[in-house]
Amino acid sequence: MNIIMFVVGIIFGSFYNVVGYRIPKGKSIVFPPSHCPNCGHKLKSYELIPILSYFIQKGKCRKCHEKISLFYPIFELLTGILFMLAYISFGLTSKLIIAITFISLLIIITVSDYNYMIIPDSVLIFFGTLLLIEIYIIYGPNKALTSIFDGILSFIFMFLLKKFGDFIFKKESMGGGDIKLLFIFGMVLTFPIAILSIFVGSLIGLPLSILIISKNSDHIIAFGPFLALGAIVLLLSKIDLNTIISFYNF
Repeated sequence: MNIIMFVVGIIFGSFYNVVGYRIPKGKSIVFPPSHCPNCGHKLKSYELIPILSYFIQKGKCRKCHEKISLFYPIFELLTGILFMLAYISFGLTSKLIIAITFISLLIIITVSDYNYMIIPDSVLIFFGTLLLIEIYIIYGPNKALTSIFDGILSFIFMFLLKKFGDFIFKKESMGGGDIKLLFIFGMVLTFPIAILSIFVGSLIGLPLSILIISKNSDHIIAFGPFLALGAIVLLLSKIDLNTIISFYNF
């Protein structure tokens, strides 16, 4: 089953790359079909095999020989690994559905935010609605209402954090997409854990942030991928408020 989840993950990861690249540009995710961005060559089915096609073609377009970004197979592999880890963590349960949906959102917004510094509202609305429906069906109306409340609290906290950051740095400290993303974090992870994800992601991503800032004269980095990183760690580790309380009472 682990292998099946991995294969499913890399297939979806290939599609999520397309979504993350096209949606911020206002392009359709269906038309035109997958093609080389340099010469427009329409990719054949054997050129669309996740991960393998990249290495078979030696990282180049088969027609114009333009280099293909390593970003594509890396995110296909990453999605496969995360789908597999979600299965290992939650098993074949209803919670796995929510975990896979949440991971899918995080992969797409990471691709989008990293490349364009944008977290599209359409992606947040789609996945936020889908997750709320899943929570309602799996846990019932009371849990769905609690999830919305946790989302609102997380949104407010992130909004206040942004305002504080704007005041300290005298400029825009984070984008609106990051704030809206926290609403979904609150829905899925609960309010306290959603807030913890901010600090976990920032801590893990600190060395990478320093490296990016040192090479970026504008000192601007996409915060979405770090938020996603923190959320994934907490999701897969299944840390909740009781776990934190037990840790401090130890």
